[in-house]
Amino acid sequence: MRFEGTQDYVSTDDLTLAVNAAVTLQRPLLVKGEPGTGKTRLAMEVAKSLGMPYFEWHVKSTTKAQQGLYEYDAVSRLRDSQLGDSKVKDIANYIVKGKLWECFESDVRPLLLIDEIDKADIEFPNDLLRELDQMEFFVYETKQLIKAKNRPVIIITSNNEKELPDAFLRRCFFHYIRFPDKDTMQKIVDVHHPDIKKNLLKEAMEAFFGLRELPGLKKKPSTSELLDWLKLLMAEDIDPATLRDTSVKKSLPPLYGALLKNEQDVHLFERIAFMARRSS
Repeated sequence: MRFEGTQDYVSTDDLTLAVNAAVTLQRPLLVKGEPGTGKTRLAMEVAKSLGMPYFEWHVKSTTKAQQGLYEYDAVSRLRDSQLGDSKVKDIANYIVKGKLWECFESDVRPLLLIDEIDKADIEFPNDLLRELDQMEFFVYETKQLIKAKNRPVIIITSNNEKELPDAFLRRCFFHYIRFPDKDTMQKIVDVHHPDIKKNLLKEAMEAFFGLRELPGLKKKPSTSELLDWLKLLMAEDIDPATLRDTSVKKSLPPLYGALLKNEQDVHLFERIAFMARRSS
């Protein structure tokens, strides 16, 4: 059972090595990197490549670790008791399974994505230590011990919004997805836009990487934003010559809203472009 990348996902050698190491060690793979570098997509593609059932747990700022295990719906039980419903006698009717429980029930080895774990409270990762170690948890309301039928492959993503606890990090295999170089980006574009004109791609890549090199950008454009921008350039049949000036920072690139996501970065680019025009 080895991941080698897929037709729809370009995996670098070090990323492929990290995935297979985590699978071999049976430890969660913690993946960090800039937003838009394909962390979430990685989990989907690994599951598809290895033929594994796929479960997603998307974490929000309000998410609690308990929700991934199960929740007891006391409100529904109270309402049913008021209505005289006989099912209130069995508390199991009011236990709502979480993604971890669903994953544990899989008859074949599954893959679980815990997406953007750094969005939750700082105690969230610590609250999952035993469950990720032992692959079991206790349901106090029904006095059940839930154990994983097959130890899942777990991929955890983080955008580095906050530091994760050392005790949690110790249990993970870590990989940082570096931003793709031009050769790797070329392979990614070839997968998503195989029919793009070579001249257009050449000028677009120059403009894109030139934009990323601007000092002071609050948010550098990501891989996913480049792919969106190329799709728009193709749809609008933009002349490659139109992009040539942007590569030397003389004007905003066409359809720049796909690349620059806040007014500070737009104003920064405009100031640099104005200075470049004055000095030329």
